[in-house]
Amino acid sequence: MSHHSQDKKKNRHMIEKLVVLVQLLLSAVFIMVAWDSGLLPVKYVAAVSALLLVLFGICFGMQYIKNKVHIVGVVLSVLISIALVFGNIYLSKANNLLKDVGGAAYKTDNMVVVVKKNNPAKNLLDAKNYRFGIQTTVDQENNELMKEDIGKIIGREMKLIEYETIQEEAQALLDGKVEAAIYNEAFTGIIEENIEDYSSEVRILYQYGIDTPLEVEEKADVLQPFNIYISGIDVSGPITTNSRSDVNIIMSVNPTSKQILLTTTPRDYYVQIPNISGEQKDKLTHAGIYGVDVSMNTLESIYGIDITYYARVNFTSLITIVDALGGVNVESEYAFSAGGYDFVQGTNHLNGAQALAFSRERYSFAEGDNQRGKNQEAVLTAILQKAMSPAILTNASQIIASVADSVETNMTQEEMAKFISRQLAEGTGWSIESTAASGTGDMQPCFSSGSQLLWVMQPDMNSVEAIKQKMGQLLQMQ
Repeated sequence: MSHHSQDKKKNRHMIEKLVVLVQLLLSAVFIMVAWDSGLLPVKYVAAVSALLLVLFGICFGMQYIKNKVHIVGVVLSVLISIALVFGNIYLSKANNLLKDVGGAAYKTDNMVVVVKKNNPAKNLLDAKNYRFGIQTTVDQENNELMKEDIGKIIGREMKLIEYETIQEEAQALLDGKVEAAIYNEAFTGIIEENIEDYSSEVRILYQYGIDTPLEVEEKADVLQPFNIYISGIDVSGPITTNSRSDVNIIMSVNPTSKQILLTTTPRDYYVQIPNISGEQKDKLTHAGIYGVDVSMNTLESIYGIDITYYARVNFTSLITIVDALGGVNVESEYAFSAGGYDFVQGTNHLNGAQALAFSRERYSFAEGDNQRGKNQEAVLTAILQKAMSPAILTNASQIIASVADSVETNMTQEEMAKFISRQLAEGTGWSIESTAASGTGDMQPCFSSGSQLLWVMQPDMNSVEAIKQKMGQLLQMQ
């Protein structure tokens, strides 16, 4: 054999050994990422580490065997390396998702200047000589910050006309008594309870985000029983933005007994909002205007519990999440039609759009909002059951992509990883039970909307007491 052929052979063997060393490097990276994420139980990381070392030993050893066995070793090494690349990408994505959605520590009030739709102003400077309407009853701290910000931009003092309620301010804008209105965008829902089609008559000229730290309970150990508040909002823009909470579900979790209790509280429940409404009462949904922590405080006072965590879900993103899961099986108490879809009594396999229509409908039921709350629990139960099954792995990348902008929680990446790792290690199924607070309809004034009478739900204290007992039993079970 010529020197040239021998050199070529040596070079080829060198490249083949380098391929196997790349496999070793990727194995080391995978082990570090898996360990750092905390997502995989220690016993799994140890088992995977041992397997990867054995595979490296086999592939590397094959390089010293003649009869072209070394080529098989190289092919095997390349295949393992490709699998490790995908494994590293998936683990990193999952880890980054937990970091992105977790650890939330602030809420955002989106203050706006609104003008009529056909107003010629293109920016605040065009509106510097306008009469600005402002309400004087609630949210005064944010109003003052907004006035300061506008004053800096227009370089002069505003012509301010004060109104007692947000509805009066909005009506004054539509009637031409003021050319612009200043308020917290979270109050739009309250305006629309009084003025139909309001949003189609106006446009936002300017907006200013005010971030405020959240005040929530001290963190608990996620391996001990805990409560998490699931708030379903229906707004566009950042998930941190304060908004009315249309879905209010408390998820009581007992990691030891593997039990979950989902409790829904109707959005129109007529209650006091701690540290906000004083002796006056308001709808539960309005608590969300003042921040997710205020909603949590309100629910804590209703049920006499501590709520450690929260998750805010943009309910329009329900479509993406359900579709990413490949659809879910939802149990319906009734046959009904909504949003152009027909739902049967019993099991319904729903895609995202169908699940959203199912969750929103209330007019088809004698119990109205009470039944809507139960249907929302049925959809959440179906999502949890699918998410806790091995089927989730086939759509992992889609789910990671869809959830990132749609969910926010104050549970940290470390806490979520600890909880997931425990679930993977034990692998046992969870039992999920649902319950719902009930009440009767009434017309009452609400703190957030002045003297105007709004439809509210007076709590049925018997149903509240029964829920308190259920929560207590689940959280104390070993």
